[in-house]
Amino acid sequence: MTPGPDLLIKNVTLPDGRIADVSVADGVVSHIGAGLRADIVIEGNRRLCLPGGVDMHVHMRGGPQSEKETWSSGSRSALAGGVTVVIDQPNQVPPVRNPPSFQARREEAERESLCNFGINGAVRPDADIEGLWRAGATAFGETFAAASSYGEAVGYDALAALLRRIRPLGALVTIHAEKVREGQDVSLSVHNALRTGTGEAEAVSEVANLNPEGGALHFCHLSCIHAIDAACGSIEVTPHHLFLSYEMFADSDGRGKVNPPLRSEKARKKVWSRWERIDVIASDHAPHTRSEKNGAFPGVPSGIPGVETMIPLLLAAVYERRISLASVVEKTSSTPARLLGMKAPGCRPGCRADLALYPEEPRPVDPDALHSRAGWSPYAGMPAVFPDIVLVSGDIAFDNGDFSGNRGAWLPGRGYLGDHTQK
Repeated sequence: MTPGPDLLIKNVTLPDGRIADVSVADGVVSHIGAGLRADIVIEGNRRLCLPGGVDMHVHMRGGPQSEKETWSSGSRSALAGGVTVVIDQPNQVPPVRNPPSFQARREEAERESLCNFGINGAVRPDADIEGLWRAGATAFGETFAAASSYGEAVGYDALAALLRRIRPLGALVTIHAEKVREGQDVSLSVHNALRTGTGEAEAVSEVANLNPEGGALHFCHLSCIHAIDAACGSIEVTPHHLFLSYEMFADSDGRGKVNPPLRSEKARKKVWSRWERIDVIASDHAPHTRSEKNGAFPGVPSGIPGVETMIPLLLAAVYERRISLASVVEKTSSTPARLLGMKAPGCRPGCRADLALYPEEPRPVDPDALHSRAGWSPYAGMPAVFPDIVLVSGDIAFDNGDFSGNRGAWLPGRGYLGDHTQK
C-alpha cells in the first residue's frame, strides 16, 4: 500500500480557480483532489494557494555588511512575502569571483537561510568563470555595464571576452545595463537625469551586440519602455519601477535612490503597458540601513529592500483586476525557475511543495512589521496581500508570523550536476 501524505492542506483555492485539497509527501505535491489522511492538516478556508516565489535577484548582504541584512533576516523577509527561493548576487564584500569565495558564501547561507537559495557567480576580468560554474553557480551576474553600489563597471571589450567564455557553458548571464553621465548627483531628479532611460536603452542594445552568437542574456531591472523595447533575450522589471516614481518622494530623499533610477510618474505608468513583454518580476532586494539612506544625497548608497513586498504588491494589483493571477505566477515563479534551469514550485502533482496561502483582503504595508534589517520600506501604506502560511519543500516554514527555523536547501546550478538536472 502506498503511504499517505505527510501534510494535507484542505479546501484551498488553486491558481486556476478550483477549490480542492492539496496533499504533500516527501517534499512534493502528491495529490490534488479529495482529502486523504495525513499527519499534519492545515485548514485552508478557501484561501488562495500559490507556488512559492523564485526571486532571481536579491542581495542578502551578510559578512561585513551584516548591519544591512543577513541570510537569517533576509530569508525571513523572503518567506513572509511568499518567496521560497532566492538567488543571491555576487557583488558582495568580498565578491563571489572564484570557487573559494563561492564556497564561503554557500556555507554562510547554509548556516542561516530559512528559504531555498542559489548563488550567482561574478562576471569580471579576475573571475574564474569555469570554476564558478563547476562549483554550482546558478547563473552569472548581475553583470555591471555601469557602476553601481558594490559593483564595478565591466568594459565592453572585457565583457565581450567574458561572454565568449560563458557561452559554451550554456549558462544564463544577467546584465545591469546603464550609461552614466558626468555630473554631481544631488537629488532624485538629477539622479534620473544622469542615468537616463535612453542611455539605459542604448546600453541594452550595445550589450546585445556583444553577443552575436546567441548566448543566453537576461536584462535586469529595466526601468522604462525604451529599454524594454530594445531588449533581446529575457527581461526583468522590479516592483519599484512598477509602483514608485521619484515624484513620490521629496527630491532630496535618499530612500528613493536606486540604480537604474526611479523614473517620472509618466514613465512609470508606461512600464505597465509592457506587462505582457516582461518575463520576470524580481525584487532587486538591496537593503541599506535607515541611517545610510537618510544621509546627504550624494553619499547615499543606491538600493531598496523589496523581497518581502514583491508578491504582496502584485497580488493587490490582481485583486484590483489590473493584472491576471496567472501572469503573476508566471513572472514570479515558473519563468524564473525555467530560466535558471531549476525545478519550479507548483500546485500540481510532482512539483516541489513550496506553497503559500494568501487571505482574501489586502492590508497596508507597515514597515515596522517587515523582517529586513533595513528597517524601512518605500511602500509604506500601499495595499498588499501577505501570506499567512508558507511551506518550503513540504514543511511549514512560516505560520502567521512565526518561523519554524528549519534551514532551506542550496539549489546548485546546472554546471554542478553532470546530467544537467536539478534536484
